[in-house]
Amino acid sequence: MSNPLANLRNIGISAHIDSGKTTLSERILFYAGRIHRVQEVRGEGATMDHMELEKERGITITSAATSVEWGDARINLIDTPGHVDFTVEVERSLRVLDGAVLVLCAVGGVQAQSITIDRQMQRYHVPRVAFINKMDRTGANPDAVVRQLREKLGCDALLMQRPIGSEADFQGVVDLVTRQAIYFDGEYGEDVRYDVVPQAMQDEIDHARQELLEALAMFSDELMELLLAEEEVPEKLIHDVVREAVHEEQLTPVFLGTAYRNKGVQPLLDAVVRYLPSPLEREYHAFAHGDAETKIDLVASADKPTVAMAFKIVEDPYGALTFMRVYQGKFVKGETYYNQRSGRKERFSRIVRMHADQREDVDQAAAGDIVAILGVDCASGDTYASQYPYCTLQSMFVPEPVIQMAIAPAERDGADRLSKALHRFRREDPTLRVSTDEETGETLIAGMGELHLEVYVERILREHKVRVEVGQPKVNYREAPTREAEFDVRHKKQTGGSGQFAHIKGRMMPLDESHEETFLFEDTVTGGRIPKQYIPAVEKGFRGGIVKGPVAGYPVVGLHVVLEDGSYHEVDSSDLAFQTCAATTMRETFPRTKPVLLEPVMNIEIECPSNFQGAVVGDLTARRGMVTATEVTGFSARIEGEVPLAETFGYSTDLRSMTQGQGTFTLEFARYRRLPPSIEREIIAARKKTPVAGGV
Repeated sequence: MSNPLANLRNIGISAHIDSGKTTLSERILFYAGRIHRVQEVRGEGATMDHMELEKERGITITSAATSVEWGDARINLIDTPGHVDFTVEVERSLRVLDGAVLVLCAVGGVQAQSITIDRQMQRYHVPRVAFINKMDRTGANPDAVVRQLREKLGCDALLMQRPIGSEADFQGVVDLVTRQAIYFDGEYGEDVRYDVVPQAMQDEIDHARQELLEALAMFSDELMELLLAEEEVPEKLIHDVVREAVHEEQLTPVFLGTAYRNKGVQPLLDAVVRYLPSPLEREYHAFAHGDAETKIDLVASADKPTVAMAFKIVEDPYGALTFMRVYQGKFVKGETYYNQRSGRKERFSRIVRMHADQREDVDQAAAGDIVAILGVDCASGDTYASQYPYCTLQSMFVPEPVIQMAIAPAERDGADRLSKALHRFRREDPTLRVSTDEETGETLIAGMGELHLEVYVERILREHKVRVEVGQPKVNYREAPTREAEFDVRHKKQTGGSGQFAHIKGRMMPLDESHEETFLFEDTVTGGRIPKQYIPAVEKGFRGGIVKGPVAGYPVVGLHVVLEDGSYHEVDSSDLAFQTCAATTMRETFPRTKPVLLEPVMNIEIECPSNFQGAVVGDLTARRGMVTATEVTGFSARIEGEVPLAETFGYSTDLRSMTQGQGTFTLEFARYRRLPPSIEREIIAARKKTPVAGGV
């Protein structure tokens, strides 16, 4: 392999939460000589979990990158979070990687986030190998996990090893290709010992190897011919067939071990180098600038024009750090490159290779490299090239947020720092949305789950020293009339000189539901009783009154005002007088229409395993929801219905609890519906205790 790119592997380690990804990453760093002491996730905190919050909670929150040497190969490795709330970290990592290791728990098997990760890998066509971790746990069953891989993920999974011993007696593995037993000696399993297969396992290994070869024969005519002729199959041919099938995403070879007990990691690293593709073996393309139809094939060569993607942005005390994957050409320190979205020219004054939170300065980065650039102003997903305009890489998929909460500084002087923090985090994380509610004036943050937002609230306090108050965003209720009421209002004011006079008569009533408008003003005045030039002022006065209703200060909807009669004064009448008269009428007459409060109702669509359907429907009904349709397809159920917005706060966490983390849902505004009288009384009473300042 003369080209150093052929020896490069860009891989990610992905799995459901608590499957042992970070522990596995720690062992990889240790065995590759990158670190000299193993640290655990719970305790001092693993090397790749460098944030204080990660060490305290024992979970991975943000993906961390590092680079290790294994034999002749260099491996760029990204450890990603397992919690569904931080799924964008997995998404953007897989977008730029050439291969992946899917980690599965030997007991839990294929879990909720495993399915999500599988979808992400398919979306970006990422070849993978699988590692069944925690083989030392009680109940470990690798055969059951492989069955789940085939049934739940629909992938052709093949065990490349058999375990020696089980559960607490797990001692090592047998390689089915070489028919060698592999043991891991030393304090941290650093001494790999190859031995003969235990006599008691000979028949099992022969049978398992034959099954492996028969399965691989589906991918190779040469291998099938050797099997039919009952000839010995060379090891090199087996490796070549597996490698080619993995590259074509037709096969997932499965390896065994327990990272915590230091067993099985080195053969996994051998498999990463042997089976996963180098940047030379992946096909990548970009689209011509401004033309989504014209594709440009990218070549992993330093001699071509530079093309790279900024896939992750981190802002630390030393400035912005932008992680980039170079697809074509090279970055040279001090050279300038163009942002293909904005057209802005940027000088790359410092290029670093990352090891968790440690930096190593480099003078250049070639095609296939993953590096970080300091001081670049861009957005996640931007394409950089050596010329402009040139091309644009397909951006990454960003899921829609499912939960939101209100946030405000606890102290007055914290507003600017809070704004700065939210701006920074929004740049870092595309799934964090920040908005202002036009009616309540609250700042709302939306994200992938309560843990997601909880982590950002904690980071605002720690990194920006801003104490914040959080709460559910106020629901935007509405007021609506239920009966007709007549009005006859005279506005008269004399203050020396010309005064004010206006007189209007008419009716207020509920608006027919067939109308799309929330307010309808109808003028039926005849005979010039009110001059036409004053009619717009009357309408303006009513419209001003519906902004904040007299019942509880919420906007008025569904109101039909008919202006039938009135009178005016030739000197004292004016636009202001008629506008004031209409506002007074609204304030005095609207309460006589017996108004009620309406609440926003959302269309909800839930997807969950069919065995949880009953619990989910029961919970939806308890939330004053209504099921409109259900559909069961295989093991999956889809439930459609309506639910009040006020009952959906915290629902993502509750749904995950009910469905063992496998339920997902989407919300969309449907309509307004009358509140139950008991809840209406509570809301009105609460609003009267808390005066509405500065409008709603």
